[in-house]
Amino acid sequence: MNIVLWIVAGLLALAFLAAGTMKAVQPKAALSAKMGWVDDFSAGLVKTIGILEILAAIGLILPAALDIAPVLVPLAASGLVLMMIGAIVVHVRRKEYQALPANLIFLLLAAFVAWGRFGGPYSF
Repeated sequence: MNIVLWIVAGLLALAFLAAGTMKAVQPKAALSAKMGWVDDFSAGLVKTIGILEILAAIGLILPAALDIAPVLVPLAASGLVLMMIGAIVVHVRRKEYQALPANLIFLLLAAFVAWGRFGGPYSF
């Protein structure tokens, strides 16, 4: 089970590192063509979301890998759960239902990591 948690955390980290970097470095106009929801938010907030996603990706891997404050892993996963809840709310309000399955999958994977590392049998 520990290996499964590492694999899931690694996949989540890769996905959110890529998505967060895109949001943090690209201008809002370029993102708007790919993600319509950014039109509803300021450029600063979109960049903040990107930076939070990058930090969560780092938090899923480094604390456990370096054995420095490994409690940060389930906290990072819990933060991603909250971000995905927010993403689902935004997509439902915008009637962008095609984005919901991906958000739900990421939410469930992040919840699995949070459970496994916080309160599950494989917590640190």
